[in-house]
Amino acid sequence: MEEKDYKKNLHQNAKAFIFSNAGDLRRRETEAEKKLWPFLRNRKLLNRKFRRQHAFADYILDFYCHECKLVVELDGAIHDTVTNRQYDEARTLVLNEYNITVIRFTNKEVMNNVEKVLEKISEFLG
Repeated sequence: MEEKDYKKNLHQNAKAFIFSNAGDLRRRETEAEKKLWPFLRNRKLLNRKFRRQHAFADYILDFYCHECKLVVELDGAIHDTVTNRQYDEARTLVLNEYNITVIRFTNKEVMNNVEKVLEKISEFLG
């Protein structure tokens, strides 16, 4: 894939404050993000490039593989509330409109069995 094609719509016109918030989240990563990131970074998983806390449109994506149009979200307890579940569902629908697939894991899944999480992610990478 050519560089210009790869970067096309990479951020979908995300605003400056989204980039700023993404940087803040990278500096304050959760324990589950810390555990998963070493397995995804530097093309370690099936030679696919993942970005961490990626600014995209009005959202920040936990882990994003642009070439595969795949988002990996890690959910802590805050995502168990009805309001947050509804927000997550609406956000996923918007991302699906960009032909992006969203897969979700709980922080507990990552902390207790990162190998299984990586297997599931790999299924979506082709």
